[in-house]
Amino acid sequence: MTVNNYYLFLVAAVVVAAFSQVLLKKSAGRVYPSIIREYLNIHVIAGYALMILSTLLTIIAYKKVDFKNGPVVESLGFIFVMVLSWVFFQEKITKRKLLGNFLILAGIVVFYS
Repeated sequence: MTVNNYYLFLVAAVVVAAFSQVLLKKSAGRVYPSIIREYLNIHVIAGYALMILSTLLTIIAYKKVDFKNGPVVESLGFIFVMVLSWVFFQEKITKRKLLGNFLILAGIVVFYS
């Protein structure tokens, strides 16, 4: 496999982690009849399973991805979470959020220039 494939693993890890955060947020927004059901429900279990998958993908990616590039790619997670929150929770994408994500993208461009 080429180094580019390992970058795809890292991007996939970021996307999977974003979906995990959405599932966990969905679970946190509900009221459960007991504390056990609060932690043992499909959203929480799937969310943590996706986090484990994300971790495994990250470990695979770091076999060939330079450590200095990892956090830059992982910062894309903020953008994915913003978009997924808009899709699944109808959260507004405010000017402030757009500015913050633009600054993240600008930082990535500056870092790689």
